[in-house]
Amino acid sequence: AVMRLLPPEVAIAGGRVLFEGKDLASASNAEMRKVRGAGIAMIFQEPMTALNPLRSIGDQIGEMFEIHTNLSTSEIKARVLALLQDVRIPDPAQAARAYPHELSGGQRQRAMIAMALALDPRLLIADEPTTALDVTTQAQILKLIRELQKRRKTAVLFITHDFGVVAEIADRVVVMQHGQVVEQGPVQDVLRNPQHPYTKQLIAAVPPLAAPPPRTLNTDAILTLENVSKTYRNGGFLGRGARVTHAVKSVSLNLPRGATLGIVGESGSGKSTLARCIVRLIDPDGGAIVLEGKDWAKLSRDEVRRETKHIQMVFQDPFASLNPRRKAGDLVAQGPIVHGMPRKQAWAEAQELFRLVGLDPSAMDRLPHEFSGGQRQRIGLARALALKPDVLVADEAVSALDVSVQAQVLTMLH
Repeated sequence: AVMRLLPPEVAIAGGRVLFEGKDLASASNAEMRKVRGAGIAMIFQEPMTALNPLRSIGDQIGEMFEIHTNLSTSEIKARVLALLQDVRIPDPAQAARAYPHELSGGQRQRAMIAMALALDPRLLIADEPTTALDVTTQAQILKLIRELQKRRKTAVLFITHDFGVVAEIADRVVVMQHGQVVEQGPVQDVLRNPQHPYTKQLIAAVPPLAAPPPRTLNTDAILTLENVSKTYRNGGFLGRGARVTHAVKSVSLNLPRGATLGIVGESGSGKSTLARCIVRLIDPDGGAIVLEGKDWAKLSRDEVRRETKHIQMVFQDPFASLNPRRKAGDLVAQGPIVHGMPRKQAWAEAQELFRLVGLDPSAMDRLPHEFSGGQRQRIGLARALALKPDVLVADEAVSALDVSVQAQVLTMLH
């Protein structure tokens, strides 16, 4: 609403949005175009949907300078590389030539942050900017935003569900529930002495770092990986200047039946590529992926399609993985129907799954864009659970969820 980027069917019903004395709620489109970028910049929650898939990362960041400054092409190129270096993207020159789909989720998020910081805006709206980032990069980005504040006196509106981030970066905190402000005040007062039941519930749901007592694990492995490797080669003419990325190198692991195996690593370390190899969304270059005695690395596409009910995946970027033209209920019921379940039963089970992941079944008739990022993540989770898989591959499945829903989903998976 502040950026005036609401969908056509949603309008500001009342009130004012004052920015440097000007009411943005009543500003024209031409006036808003001048404000966006140089006055107010925004980091979006889902970088894959906010970035243009047909243009390189360097082009998209450079466009900010082309529109708002008189810099030469070489100066723009130097500024783009400096920004990518600032947000700690490895090999900035290569990343500038890459397209969004060629970067990891965390690297795309860093590219979005570089774009938002390009013109040193006076107000930065950051919508879950560190959700897709690993903790080391998260710390670097928070430091970067704080440095920007010191250097340019930038005001930051930081939207997050992560209380660790709130404690780290905020001076004041506003707690919202169902579209209303339920509590606000200096960050130390709200975190140490919360007054509203919802704030207390959120703080109580923050997961502890201490591990639970160990469980007795099954001795037989349901999934075994042996020397799985995947290398990406992109661009270049006749092999010259091609980008070669060794995403996964000879990975071997065992997953016992009924156990949970955590794969941890920095953004771009190959976690998502490994997950996609396991469910055969991409073909590994070598190695074996043995699920219930069958080597998935050797299965044909048709055989994989028949076997998918045994292994399902929850994706890191929920909006990109949900069909935008299908209703949420259809997306969840689709898998069981394809595998032979009667439509009525599949729909009833989908309603139950919606309740299980903390969504109202009455929302099943809505399209994906009508949900928040965290709600879309829950739809993705419900869709994966609908087939009652033997193995669930969850790629950052709870990173977009607030702590109370996160606790609920982890308890459910457990």
